Amino acid sequence: MRNKHLLSIAVLFVLFTSFFPSKPLATSWAFQFVVWQGYIYVVSNEYVTEIDSEIGQVTKYSDMESYSGNFSNTFKKGTKYYSIKGISTDEAILLKNLMVDI
Repeated sequence: MRNKHLLSIAVLFVLFTSFFPSKPLATSWAFQFVVWQGYIYVVSNEYVTEIDSEIGQVTKYSDMESYSGNFSNTFKKGTKYYSIKGISTDEAILLKNLMVDI
């Protein structure tokens, strides 16, 4: 009788863990990015000589899901976006977290 109970518990445990995994099923991002005005910008480290003006900020951060708006899978909510003098925002923007004081 005791073996039947242990077997039942083991079967229930296996069924429960298959339907409710212990780790969330996260999206695996291929690259770090930010979204501004519908454009997706892949994060890179490049030297910028002249900042133009502040154009926005990250309004939603998640490394699990995708959202609309000014979203990032890397930078926290509130990270500032800047335009770069001489470069269209269609091509690139600058994030405050990437600026380095020299």
